Amino acid sequence: MLRQIRRIVTTNDAEGKSGVMIDGIADNIITVLTELWITGKGKVNHTDGIDHGALSTQLEPPEGGTLFRYFEILPESEFAHLSDDEKRKANAEWFAAMNGAHLQPDTSKHPAMHKSPTTDYIILLSGEITLVLEKEERTLKPFDCVIQRGTNHAWVNRGKENALLMAVLVSDGSHGR
Repeated sequence: MLRQIRRIVTTNDAEGKSGVMIDGIADNIITVLTELWITGKGKVNHTDGIDHGALSTQLEPPEGGTLFRYFEILPESEFAHLSDDEKRKANAEWFAAMNGAHLQPDTSKHPAMHKSPTTDYIILLSGEITLVLEKEERTLKPFDCVIQRGTNHAWVNRGKENALLMAVLVSDGSHGR
């Protein structure tokens, strides 16, 4: 079960005074992704009263926009009972559930490999995670960060506890939503 994330969203009232618009558990969850906030292309309206975290429906941010999310990756040992074919099928279904099936051009290195035209800022909060790239791998410890620049990659948890991560995805403006 995903860890619940408390989200506090601020706003300005009609007189321009700051206050809290939302203080509660973020509840827009797409598979392992807890969607915290999303912005679109153009000027942002900070007084619209809309929960923009509830608007996210897919792995990518909207064209010209951003996406702020929390995600959890279970240890690979949780899936040891599956055959390689079952793992590939499960990963394909997982990406489809995130409206991201089109982001898997080459899964030959790992079934969770994916690539989007975004710049992603990722921080590992706890646990251990390995960033798998086509030519190499890097293992992260808590508070390590990655600037993911439109490369084919997978997140693989070879540890014993869930890996907890935060990410901001920034659209390069070339993809549709």
